[in-house]
Order: sequence, then C-alpha cells, then structure tokens
Amino acid sequence: MSCAVIFGGSGFIGVFFAKQILASGRIEKVYLYDREQVADKPFPYRTKLVREDARIIEIKGDVRQSITWQPEDTVDLTVNFAAIHREPGHEDFEYYETNLLGAENVCAWAERVDCNEIIFTSSISPYGPSEQQKTEQSLPVPVTAYGGSKLVSEKIHQIWLAADRARRHLVIVRPGVVFGPGEGGNVSRLIKAVIKRYFFYMGNRDTRKAGTYVKELCNAIEWTLQRQKEKGEHFTLFNMSMNPGPSIQEYVEAVCKVAGVQRKVPAIPYPVMLGCAYAIEVIARPLGIKHPFSPVRIRKLVRSNDIHPGYLVDNGYTYRYTLESAFADWKVDCPTEWN
Repeated sequence: MSCAVIFGGSGFIGVFFAKQILASGRIEKVYLYDREQVADKPFPYRTKLVREDARIIEIKGDVRQSITWQPEDTVDLTVNFAAIHREPGHEDFEYYETNLLGAENVCAWAERVDCNEIIFTSSISPYGPSEQQKTEQSLPVPVTAYGGSKLVSEKIHQIWLAADRARRHLVIVRPGVVFGPGEGGNVSRLIKAVIKRYFFYMGNRDTRKAGTYVKELCNAIEWTLQRQKEKGEHFTLFNMSMNPGPSIQEYVEAVCKVAGVQRKVPAIPYPVMLGCAYAIEVIARPLGIKHPFSPVRIRKLVRSNDIHPGYLVDNGYTYRYTLESAFADWKVDCPTEWN
C-alpha cells in the first residue's frame, strides 16, 4: 500500500494537506508524525478532520531527534512541515534547532526508507523586509532567526536532491500568511479584532500582505508536484500568495462582507499605537498575560510583504479562491471562528 508521511503533520497545514492528497487518490494512507497529536492542540476543527478519516494515522515523534520509526507501507511521498515558526514566541536558537535539525533528520529518513519525493514548506521570511515586490528570482536577505533557519533548511533539502540522481522530485514552497479553519494565527486575530471592534488602521490601509487560503496552498503544492512530473523536471521553488497579495483594507473589507457586519475602522497614528503596545507589554509580560498587542505584531502590520507568485502565474495555475470566497468557505466550515 502506498503512503505519505507528513512530518509536523498535526499542524494547521499538515492536516489539510493530508485531506488533499487522500482526495487525489494517488495516496492510500497518510501518517502524521509530530510531537503532539492533533487533539492535544486547542483546535477542535483539526481534530475533527483527522478523526473522521481512518486513513489518517498519527505517530508521535520529534524531528529534532534521529527518526527511527518506519511504516510497513511503501513511502511514496515525504512531506516536511515540521517547524518552529511563530514570531514572536521563541528564542533565536529554537528556530535553528528545530528547523535545521528537522530538515537534516527528515532528509536522512527519506534516504533510509528509499523515498524519492519530498515537499518542503519554507516561508517568505528568507526574502527579508522590503517595500519592493519579491519574486522567486529575488535574492534572499533574511533578517530574523526564523528567516535564516528556513533558508538554510531549503539548502539542506536541495543537497538531498543533488546527492543521488535517483531522487526524482523536490518541491519547495514559500507561502505568505496561511489562513483558514483552525488556524489560530494572524488572520484569525484580525477577524476577531474587526468583528469585536478593536482593530485600528495605523496608516497601513494600503500595506500589502501576501496571503493564501490553506486549501489553495494545498492544491497548489499538489498541482506543482504533478506538473513537475509531467515535464520531467526534478526541482521547483515557488512563492504562494494570492495575486496580488491583498492590502490590509481589502482584508478588513472582506471580513466585514463575509461576517455581515458594518464597521467604520478608526485610524490611530502608528507611533501612538506602538507606544501603547510597549506599555501593555511592560505590564502583561511579568504577569504572564497573553494579549494581541505585541509590539512585534504591530510593526508587522505596517510593513508590506509584497510577494509575487511568479511560478504559478507564468505556468497557468488557476486559482480556486478569491479572498472573499476563501473567507466565506472558512465561515461555512467553521462558523464558531467568525463569532
């Protein structure tokens, strides 16, 4: 029986990609290899997706350690989604420890089980901050530990591919912010802030934020891998975002339309908002209080990450979702996240 193994599989993208490749009919079973099971995380929608399909099997393990587990099935596809990624939230060494050791151990495991296809999710963080649009040909200049660790991890996977001509396929995707049911990240926080009236513009209405719906991302990865096979190619690196990446105002307007609310979003000068964020942080951090006003997140909201999905556009990929239809689909699947 053919199977796929998704490292970091109990995470947001992993669960949806498991559903995607099973629906394609090419894979008969999917193993989710992760430190935690889906039910251990505070996202019941992910748990539902996994438990409703007996072809999805969870395996507990840590990619920072040598991977000794091996399924009895033939492994046709190895997927590496394992990563420390949330910013802020971790020390610099943690990004390198998990992302680099994970890349090395996953590639060594794929070699050991004789699997010749790997998919790896990187990030747009290796490009570094810039007001200029980035394409796949742009020079990466990471300025954070996360971005640097992802760039090195890409190279580790490319070394795996180059080490043996029998290795057939490597797909590396650099997605912008990925959103959807059970996400719990930046776009989820934006939705709640808009609906509950604590979102403010800070001179950033036109700031572009490369983003993609999780189902679109999974479809694009599968499409790219199949195209690579059809063309007899071995390596693809592509950016993943809507085209163009929506502005902050477009995100807000789409949220209002799908949620069925009218909001006149007030504007607060960026220096004032950042100062308030630092004041809140000074009080909240010693008390261990979590809040949505981190200074790091405030700075991110005024910084564009305008990423062009050139590979997909140039090769005729057909997008399934607009920003509005993606939000609408999300609300249908998980309406409680839109309350």
